[in-house]
Amino acid sequence: MEIARARTPTLEVAYEQSGPAGGAPVVLLHGFPYDPRVFDGVVPVLNGAGMRTVVPYLRGFGPTRFLSAQTARAGQQGAIGQDLIELLDALRIEKALLAGFDWGARAACIVAALWPERVSGLVSVCGYQIQDISQAREPFEPEQERRFWYQYYFCTERGRAGLAAGRVGISRLLWKLWSPTWTFDEAAFLRTARSFDNPDFIDVSIHSYRHRHAAANGDPSYAPIESRLASLPAIHVPSITIHGAEDGVHPAQMSIGHEKHFKASYERRVLEGIGHNPPLEAPREFAKAVLDLRAP
Repeated sequence: MEIARARTPTLEVAYEQSGPAGGAPVVLLHGFPYDPRVFDGVVPVLNGAGMRTVVPYLRGFGPTRFLSAQTARAGQQGAIGQDLIELLDALRIEKALLAGFDWGARAACIVAALWPERVSGLVSVCGYQIQDISQAREPFEPEQERRFWYQYYFCTERGRAGLAAGRVGISRLLWKLWSPTWTFDEAAFLRTARSFDNPDFIDVSIHSYRHRHAAANGDPSYAPIESRLASLPAIHVPSITIHGAEDGVHPAQMSIGHEKHFKASYERRVLEGIGHNPPLEAPREFAKAVLDLRAP
């Protein structure tokens, strides 16, 4: 897949694009620690249905680069949300369907909530993914605290050193823990792992987890968007949420009740036998959710 590039105020965003140029656009958004390869089974289905797909590498991944060495390597939710709306602007996409998981679902939820006029529909894995930073110091029940071990690890300097020294090994472990019923191909994993060689991967990743746990300050340039997100804004676009029944980090019960955040048509789909990564584990089901939201 040929990689294109779009310049935003902050980034040179690398992205992959395919499908008919005049097709309805859908932006597919990956998370941590993944990259656009997780959508390789989704893209052909959507292209075959006449949709134009745009699959960016998020900040800190693959060939995406910051324009300035002086820009803070922030990974907070406001930054990835701002990146997405700026990418739509750079590509002159007035309105798109957004579909993502993990960090990508969070970026998609943010843009759907704050710029609904730019979004025709939303597919979000694990439900409503805007973080409630005000509750960052409130503990979960013990079993969920165990599942989030890597987040607390990354809040320490030992964790930063561990990710820097063993980004491939830690990522492989997370893939296994988060999708416990899925046996992934090692060669496919290594194709994705190349994206972790980005020079900003460590800084962006560490800041993402420290900020969400109130262990690091945010970049002041994102204060306006973070202020808007603090109210946990509702989403007023047609939405389908997907949750893997075997998700090893965000169990399916965690998205029960999320319908309160969605004020347009809303459907929650639980996929049996699927873990944290539905686009890679169940590409046809993920693609179907996108197509079910496609404007007639």
